[in-house]
Amino acid sequence: MLDLDPKPLTGAPSQGDRHAKDHRHDDHEDHDHDHNHAFSLKECLRIGLVALCALAIQLGLPDNTVLSIDNELFLPFSWYGYIGLFIGGKPLFSAAFESLKQRRMTMELSMAIAVAAAAYTSYFFVALFITFFVLIAEMLEGMTFERGRRALHELMDLLPNEVTVRRNGATFLMPISALHIGDIVVVAPGARIPVDGPVTAGNSFVDESRITGESMPVEKVAGAHAYAGTVNQSGALDIQTERFGRETSFGKIIEAVEHAEKTRAPIQRVADRLASYIVWYALAFTALAFYMTNGDINTTISTIVVAGACGVAAGTPLAILGGMGRCAKLGAVVKGGVHLETLGKIDTVLLDKTGTLTYGVPDIVGVHAMSGVSEKSLLQAAATAELRSEHPLGRMIVSHARSLGVQPEEPPHYAYLPGKGIKAQDSGGLLLVGSRAFLEEAGLSFLGVPDAIANASVIVARETAVLGGIVVEDRVRPEAREAVAALKALKLRTVLLTGDVRAVAERLGRQLGVDEIEAELLPEQKLARVKALREQKKTVAMVGDGVNDAPALVAASVGVAMGSGSEIAREKADVMLVSDNLNQFVEIVRVARRTRNIIWFNFAGTILVDIIGLLLALFGLIDPIWAAIIHTSSELTFILNSARLLPSPMFWKKQEAFLPTPVAARA
Repeated sequence: MLDLDPKPLTGAPSQGDRHAKDHRHDDHEDHDHDHNHAFSLKECLRIGLVALCALAIQLGLPDNTVLSIDNELFLPFSWYGYIGLFIGGKPLFSAAFESLKQRRMTMELSMAIAVAAAAYTSYFFVALFITFFVLIAEMLEGMTFERGRRALHELMDLLPNEVTVRRNGATFLMPISALHIGDIVVVAPGARIPVDGPVTAGNSFVDESRITGESMPVEKVAGAHAYAGTVNQSGALDIQTERFGRETSFGKIIEAVEHAEKTRAPIQRVADRLASYIVWYALAFTALAFYMTNGDINTTISTIVVAGACGVAAGTPLAILGGMGRCAKLGAVVKGGVHLETLGKIDTVLLDKTGTLTYGVPDIVGVHAMSGVSEKSLLQAAATAELRSEHPLGRMIVSHARSLGVQPEEPPHYAYLPGKGIKAQDSGGLLLVGSRAFLEEAGLSFLGVPDAIANASVIVARETAVLGGIVVEDRVRPEAREAVAALKALKLRTVLLTGDVRAVAERLGRQLGVDEIEAELLPEQKLARVKALREQKKTVAMVGDGVNDAPALVAASVGVAMGSGSEIAREKADVMLVSDNLNQFVEIVRVARRTRNIIWFNFAGTILVDIIGLLLALFGLIDPIWAAIIHTSSELTFILNSARLLPSPMFWKKQEAFLPTPVAARA
């Protein structure tokens, strides 16, 4: 558990908090390891004392005596041994006592039994040696976890505690906790942006790499959206506050990483059960060794010492924490370890079209003129007919024509037929602009008209002749094709689910290379499709952004919402991409798979090492010292394997090295 100062992220409990409560079930169980033994002077002195006591015994310094009770019971006694064990073994025996109180079989309990048995049978050097290695392993383990905690603290430190606000023409400094929604925040060059919201004034380039994963600075002008936690690199910006504190995209990322340490994914509970089984099997093998060797203490102690399960018990939560941290660095809010684990298992990805694969804003993507008709004259006719139109599509055509230097005429006669099209008059005669059905109803023939024109969104005709067609579609996101290809390279089945017409959906699907296309779906039909796939035992990720996607996001194995999606989509999703870049989704799937692979490697490696170690100990091929070395080295190996997932602590320092000095600092 983390004990973090919440002041840098003040604000009411977020939707993410409430969502997390829905998924916690028994996630808040106590861990077997608190990992509190990080590097400190106290721990170093403890380890040093144990080492000195063990060395004194090994060198045979005068100390050993025999303690008798009523001249009948004789106990070997060593001041060095008992002092070393009393001080050095205190953390181990305390943890073992807690395990006994909770009736849980843990590695601390088994190691405490081994140390006590070694001391009781006068193997004080062995007892101290085991204690020494256990303390070293715990300290290194604690240092590794502390690295993850420091990364979270560094994240939190990126948001300023005070902001400059402009109200009623005056500018003043105030605590971020005193902000109100709608306040205008002034961000100087070199300063971190403290809020989410639109830019109202100014022009600058902003480093968004730690939020969206975009490596190049992004230009911000009036109307552009800014994210808290990003860095203003050049000019001053005025930003209207939409969200601040824990409600910002940056705050959501921090909450996700915090939640990672406080929750347990199913695979973590499997790791805990495996650790418990290993301890029981180690005790059973110990009893067998004692019986087979007629009470040989060396073999018995070696058997109980050699088996180690801390690699999976501690390495699994560390791997999940590291995976969550990497996802946060990539600009994705994963709302719990369970969702990270599920992402690593998905085999099917369902993709919404509008707002996910496309921008969600219609645009003119093609102008096709008949043979003998110039594109300019086609646009002239279309813009003239649409000049008086209030329809967004008509305004788009007029704007597009003017952007190309084509000026429409003022039509003397204009008639709009709702649901069909426009009839207008210009100097050249009657103009008809609308759908194919509208023109065919007016008596025009499409014999010999190319399909690109006949199937266009808007068809333009003069009198009885078709002039051409204008294709209006939702523009495809530039990274969509690359992302779909990357998903297929990961052996994932991709399915396009959309409520759009089949012709548009199939054209987009072929362009992007998705495996399957399902069009003209209502929200309840999308939901039914997700449920059907799950009934087929598929592990499904649903990626969407709209209100209509919310039911499918909830029903999927893991729901993924785009950053600019509706509030309900972001609320119901298990994963939220801060930006709208689908490549982020691909990257977090890779991180999730890597996390699972590391955890399962630790599982298999722990079992293999323990089997070999138990057999070596059972047949007397290793002594207690080598048993302790095998136990602790394997434990540290698997913990360090998990630690590879932790974001590099140099990441933030490297980011800071390239930031300009704030104006205030230069002054």
